[in-house]
Amino acid sequence: MRTPTLLTLTAAVAALGLTAPASAADTPVLTTADGAAVAVGDVLDASLASGTAATFYSSATGTSGISCTSSAFAATVTDNPAAPGTATESLTSHSFDTSGCTANVVGVLGVSGITVDNLPYTTSVSSDGTVSVTPGAGSAIQSTVRLRTLLGTINCVYRAPSLTGKSSNADNSISFTNQQFTKASGSSLCFANAFFTAKYSPVTKGGVAVNVN
Repeated sequence: MRTPTLLTLTAAVAALGLTAPASAADTPVLTTADGAAVAVGDVLDASLASGTAATFYSSATGTSGISCTSSAFAATVTDNPAAPGTATESLTSHSFDTSGCTANVVGVLGVSGITVDNLPYTTSVSSDGTVSVTPGAGSAIQSTVRLRTLLGTINCVYRAPSLTGKSSNADNSISFTNQQFTKASGSSLCFANAFFTAKYSPVTKGGVAVNVN
């Protein structure tokens, strides 16, 4: 019987040593809570975290503006590389149920509608938890808010170049805090700036929570 040479043993150990890192590198940025990889084409969705509201306030520190207790989004995964890295999604739907919206702006009686315009947006989710939302080339992130007033319904159009949020595996959430929109058009009853804050949780794929790796 031939005795393995030192070179043969070294090569075998090296080959075995490469196996674990390669496997670890195959873990994608987005996985479901049961460990399955999220595939390109999968749809992720979420509603507001229980007991929270999405707000559009006129200042970053104030409480004057609009508050909605029902909002949801849906996004289709377009890339999910190995972690650490950045996954991308196409945000195709972002809605607000205005039956749960209230306004405490002087001269405003209520909210008739909130429409998210210029969809789809590109959403990126990085391994460090950073979430970025950007519009298409030459476009802007835009929301049209319709308010009921004593003089009838007015439209307030707000725009932002991008949004930045944060994901958390603690509750499978995505949060946005005081993301500033600037009024593009509308009457004097439309405040000049709208600061958007919301927490969506849990983010799921087919009802199963999604983690960021």
